[in-house]
Amino acid sequence: MHDLVEKIKRAGVGKDFDCIIGMSGGIDSSYLTYIAKETLGLRPLVFHVDAGWNSQEAVNNIEKLVDGLGLDLYTEVIDWEEMRDLQLAFFKSGVPHIDTPQDHAFFATMYKFAEQYNVKYILTGANLSTECVRNPLEWMYYQSDSIQLRDIHRRFGARPLVRYPVTSILWHKIFLPYVKRIKVVRPLNYVPYIKQDAVKLLVEKFGWQPYPQKHFESRFTRFYEGYWLPKKFGYDTRRVQFSSLILTGQMTRQEALEKLVTPPYDEATVAQDFEYVATKLGISVTELQGYMDAPNKSYKDYRSQDWIYTLGARVMKALGLEVGGKR
Repeated sequence: MHDLVEKIKRAGVGKDFDCIIGMSGGIDSSYLTYIAKETLGLRPLVFHVDAGWNSQEAVNNIEKLVDGLGLDLYTEVIDWEEMRDLQLAFFKSGVPHIDTPQDHAFFATMYKFAEQYNVKYILTGANLSTECVRNPLEWMYYQSDSIQLRDIHRRFGARPLVRYPVTSILWHKIFLPYVKRIKVVRPLNYVPYIKQDAVKLLVEKFGWQPYPQKHFESRFTRFYEGYWLPKKFGYDTRRVQFSSLILTGQMTRQEALEKLVTPPYDEATVAQDFEYVATKLGISVTELQGYMDAPNKSYKDYRSQDWIYTLGARVMKALGLEVGGKR
C-alpha cells in the first residue's frame, strides 16, 4: 500500500488534490475519506453525485466529514427530469435492479470528471470486509451495462437522455485504465476495516449519524432494498450483507438469523417512503402500486452485454488481473 500511496502523491504534485473519492455519506465512503486523509496522508477531492435521492442524514454526514477533515467538496447534480424519466422507465420494465439509474450516474460522472481533469486515481469504498459476498446477478444486474440501460429507456422512456451521464464497459474498463492510465483504487482492502469500529470512530470524532442498514443513505435505495426487492421479488439484500460480515468475523450466524426475522424498517416508514417516491417521480401512489403488482421481469428480458462481462471476467482471471468492482 505504501508504494501505491506514493504513486498517488506523485501524481498530485502541483495540483490542488491528488485523487478523488466518491462520497455517498454511507459508512464505507465516509470511513475511506477519513483513512485517506488521516492515515494515508492523501489530499483527496471529495466527489459527490446528487441524483435527487439524498437523505438529510447523508447530506449532514458528508458536511461533517468534509468540514472536520478540512477537505474540499465537489458536487455534481444530475439533471432531474432526465433522471426521473429513466427511473420511471426502470419501474415500468419490471426488472429487480431499479437502482441502476442512480448507480450508473454515480460512476459515469466520476469517470468523466477524472478524464476531463486528468485525475489519475479514483478512490472508492468498495471492499472485501463488508462486501466479500456479492448479490446474485438476478438480484442486482450490472449497473454499468449501458446497452441494457438504453434499451429499457428506449422502450419505456418519454424523453431523450441528453445530459444524463452514460458510461460503457469498453470505456471505463479498458480505455480509461489502460489508455488514459486512470486507476480505480479500493484502499479499504489494504487497511484493517471493522464496520462496528469504523462507525464508532466516525460518531465520536465527527458526530456522524449511523443508518439502520447498509446503503440507506439514499432514500431511494432504502425504499428499493428495504421494501421493493423483498416485497416484489423476495430478495433480501441483508442476507448477502450479513453473509459478508459472518465470513469476516464481524457477526455470528445466530445474530444474522435474529436480525432477518424483523423487516428492514417499520410499516409506517414504508408507507411514508412509498408516497415520497411516487410524489418525487410525479406519479400517483396507485400508479406506483401498479408497477409493484405487474409481472416480474429479468435482465434477460432486455438487450444486454452480459456476454461481454462473462468473457471479460474469464480473460482477466486467465491473465491474473483483478476481477471485481462496481457492477
